[in-house]
Amino acid sequence: MATLARLPAAAPLVTVAGVRHHYGKSTGDLLVLDNVDLTLNEGEVVGLLGRSGSGKSTLLRSIAGLIAPSEGEIRFEPQLDGSAPSVSMVFQTFALFPWLTVLQNVELGLEAQRVPAEERRTRALAAIDLIGLDGFENAYPKELSGGMRQRVGLARAIVVNPSLLLMDEPFSALDVLTAETLRTDLLDLWSEGRMPIKSILIVTHNIEEAVLMCDRILVFASNPGRIAAEIKVDLPQPRDRLDPAFRALVEDIYARMTARTAAQPARDGLFPGTGISMVLPVVSTNALAGLIEEVDATPFDGRAAMADLSDQLQLEIDDLFPMAETLQLMRFADLSGGDLLLTPAARRYAQADTDARKAIFAQALVQHVPLAQHIRRILDERPSHTAPARRFRDELEDHMSPDYADETLRAVTHWCRYAELFAYDEDADEFSLDNPI
Repeated sequence: MATLARLPAAAPLVTVAGVRHHYGKSTGDLLVLDNVDLTLNEGEVVGLLGRSGSGKSTLLRSIAGLIAPSEGEIRFEPQLDGSAPSVSMVFQTFALFPWLTVLQNVELGLEAQRVPAEERRTRALAAIDLIGLDGFENAYPKELSGGMRQRVGLARAIVVNPSLLLMDEPFSALDVLTAETLRTDLLDLWSEGRMPIKSILIVTHNIEEAVLMCDRILVFASNPGRIAAEIKVDLPQPRDRLDPAFRALVEDIYARMTARTAAQPARDGLFPGTGISMVLPVVSTNALAGLIEEVDATPFDGRAAMADLSDQLQLEIDDLFPMAETLQLMRFADLSGGDLLLTPAARRYAQADTDARKAIFAQALVQHVPLAQHIRRILDERPSHTAPARRFRDELEDHMSPDYADETLRAVTHWCRYAELFAYDEDADEFSLDNPI
């Protein structure tokens, strides 16, 4: 396939200015987006890259008009003919009506626009043919594979002739090969000008996907969501994952996404809050042990580029980053320049037997995870050596939402049970020292 001929134009489609968004909760407002500014121009594919919870999808839904931002402005720039740009959206979960056929699902948007039935059918059939589902017009979603269902979602989005196509992690629910095929087909349609679309804005947490598809990448930081970096991708299409320039750009993005913690103590830089108010991810101790073992062994020998780990372990940033950052929180690793460097404690852990590993892990929890230290201290001080888990959830909810409080307590409970720092009775919802170290 020849290099893509489409060139970015200067004409703006959408301007986002000073957008902030927060959700109310019992302990105050949760700020999701903070002072986001961006312009989407004609002729470009722009990626919003960041981890879950960084506000990418909230911004996308704000541009789509599905939610209203708390502050700021989203302005659709008038086109040469005086009309405003139109918008369509492709969702992660297909969002098809199971009782409608492929043709009927694709016709929905046209029906909402009151397009006459004959024209509606003609345009829907053309869109179905364009995205490669000719012959499946009368099939129902349950008869289609995941990739085919997502193609239906794409046909439904483009059939209304939108100026801007919004895509919310459109390939994340697909297997690797199906996602790769659909990405390639979408880029071919875009480059050949076969879709009536002037610009594409795609939300992703896959760094390689962003570099493969996008002309610009906006890297989102979390807590609250904001644009931390803007990266222009000058590589010609089609792009080769093995191209040294491609690999260098992927590694540069990993470095940018880990640089925010390089100059800060691990306890302060990883998760929102400090002390027991840190929001912690539920990361399996088996996954943490596996990551330590992987980096400790050849060829990494204690230091690995995050991009290489992602490739080797087939992990996206929403999987790899919480694991790596949890290791940093517990002083088992340092993150710097896009690399993960094991500390001496982690390398001892990698070579230790089961009991020694638990002792090393328990020591790290007590020293570096304030909530684990707090729960163990309460249990030590009480004559019964027991405490209801509800007591600690209530404490956490003074600092975070109930969902985050539950996730944080589940994370610490899992880690501490593995380390035999304390026990947890699920039926009684109670902590105890039944099996103290």
